[in-house]
Amino acid sequence: MRRSLLSLALTSTFFTLPALAATQADFAAEVAVKVIDWRRDLHQHPELSNREFRTARLVAEHLKSLGMEVQTGMAHTGVVGLLKGAKPGPLIALRADMDALPVTEKVELPFASKVTDSYRGQTVGVMHACGHDTHVAMLMGVAERLAALRNDLAGEVMFVFQPAEEGAPAGEEGGAELLLKQGLFKDRKPQAVFGMHVTSNLPAGTIGVRPGSAMASEDSFSIKIKGRQTHGSRPWNGVDPIVAAAQVINSVQTIVSRRVDVTKAPAVVSFGAINGGIRSNIIPDEVELIGTIRSFDQDMRAHIKTLLADTAASSAQALGASAETSIEQGYPVLVNDPTLVANMRPVLASVVGKDKLVEPGLITGAEDFAFYAQQTPGMFFFLGITPPGKDPAQVASNHSPQFFVDESALGTGVEAMTSVALKALNTL
Repeated sequence: MRRSLLSLALTSTFFTLPALAATQADFAAEVAVKVIDWRRDLHQHPELSNREFRTARLVAEHLKSLGMEVQTGMAHTGVVGLLKGAKPGPLIALRADMDALPVTEKVELPFASKVTDSYRGQTVGVMHACGHDTHVAMLMGVAERLAALRNDLAGEVMFVFQPAEEGAPAGEEGGAELLLKQGLFKDRKPQAVFGMHVTSNLPAGTIGVRPGSAMASEDSFSIKIKGRQTHGSRPWNGVDPIVAAAQVINSVQTIVSRRVDVTKAPAVVSFGAINGGIRSNIIPDEVELIGTIRSFDQDMRAHIKTLLADTAASSAQALGASAETSIEQGYPVLVNDPTLVANMRPVLASVVGKDKLVEPGLITGAEDFAFYAQQTPGMFFFLGITPPGKDPAQVASNHSPQFFVDESALGTGVEAMTSVALKALNTL
């Protein structure tokens, strides 16, 4: 059996501890270079949700080359690798998401995406505008770092490369929810799960982590308001669903401002589109409103859904119309286990320094990592990627066609996740 660097260092008279540290540093630097190469390749070849075929092949080949047990085709294109340490210990999971977005890249890079694909019946550009290319590359780097230490590892590491975090295509299932439905944690549930996400909201090399509720739940809704068609010159002969829709929109905004306890947790109800009518002089039969609900408390989440349907129905009825509300349940509140965060904060601080470890505010965006954290203690943290000299508040945000990653932060991300994994294996 091949001995690890650590065991060699302890038994060889020719290999000193300073030499070991230098060797490990050289290996970390070598992996960091690979991570950037992988990231650029992935960035140039982005793939939409549930279509991450090339990405999955690249990941699977890498994990197999490291001697892991590898499962492919999970939740359509997901890849799961299992690294077994030489000693008994806990099972932990590390997750990266793989999908890109229907966004046309506007960043001038030699490896910029020129890929197009079909999305909702339209030809669109495809771009890693949320940094999932960096997540995949960094977790591949973490896998290589930990695999080199397998003879000294106490426990096992499950590497989860997940498709469709941005949401499955219409009519399909996907993402974390489908992986769990297919039994990802069924045979053996990890004792902890960790995820990392790059963000333009923090300077490069800064890490942010928040205990407890950290990211909002997200539910999409549709409200169909039915009236009765009539000519625009004679509105009294029909029921105007457009006016009813305006009343519904105004009334729904009082749910958060007047009917839920916002001192307990924030919430947001937003309308994203109004569809109805075709001519200026025809009052239509129906108008559809679509939007999202976001909250940081599961009970409040359920209460807002009830209030939304009731408010829409009563507001429309007051004007002689009717309203039918349908709600598509999305991602739950992402809750970071407070004990896990407390135990890992010193580890993260050792990587970036205390002054670069911050606690961000609540994030109203949603993440399907929340499904994993419902099953087992989880910790999701953020890695800053905004270049020095740039104001994070002014640069292009995640999902922008001008989203830019300072690649110098990727080595920090690998070091952070590697250190967190080792700490978890040694303490859980």
